[in-house]
Amino acid sequence: MTVWYNLSKFASTITNQALSTAIETLRTVFEGDAATRRKVSFSIAIIALSAKMAKADGVVTNDEVAAFREIFEIPSGEAKHVARVFNLAKQDVAGFEAYAEKVRRLFPDDDDILRDVLDGLLHIAKADSVIHEEEMRFVETVRGIFEIGNREFEAIKLRHVAPEEGHPYVVLGADPAWDDEALKAHHRKLVRETHPDRMVARGVPEEFLRIANDRLSAINIAWQHIRKERGL
Repeated sequence: MTVWYNLSKFASTITNQALSTAIETLRTVFEGDAATRRKVSFSIAIIALSAKMAKADGVVTNDEVAAFREIFEIPSGEAKHVARVFNLAKQDVAGFEAYAEKVRRLFPDDDDILRDVLDGLLHIAKADSVIHEEEMRFVETVRGIFEIGNREFEAIKLRHVAPEEGHPYVVLGADPAWDDEALKAHHRKLVRETHPDRMVARGVPEEFLRIANDRLSAINIAWQHIRKERGL
């Protein structure tokens, strides 16, 4: 079953309750199927937080909507399920902090997938060619709720803001003091972690792997800068 089929199954369970409350039911809706639960949980996290972020800069642009669809690769027949969840999140009076807290509880011991969520939010935020201050504050607040460290977040952020503008060590989350072999090993580790198979294994649906492609591109741009600098 595709993530969209399972998302529609979840959406059909939401009646008059707020989405922030319905998220708590994910464990029971997909009880006994941990893999599906993780994929749907990731999908809901991106959709709900994207909806909350969409008006963080005061306006929802066509570019942001297009970027949302790029990440999701939404089949035309499934768009209504995504739209339902997106609109429920926009209408919910609960603040985005409450959503972020619930997402954190959905993945209590998995910082990797929480970093994937931050990656997706920044991809959408930069769609209109600039990440507005309000959007960055939004993502930074979510980062704090997710308990992702500053160094890790700077690496994620710069992959979106300026991957080619002289911050290659930050983009890779590497220390300039490391020797060549340590840097090579770190780069290989990042490439392994960004492989689509690894991302799917931790709960990122196949339909969302645009995130992996963009991340790998930024990692490789940074690595090429370092190789040139060090003559590797």
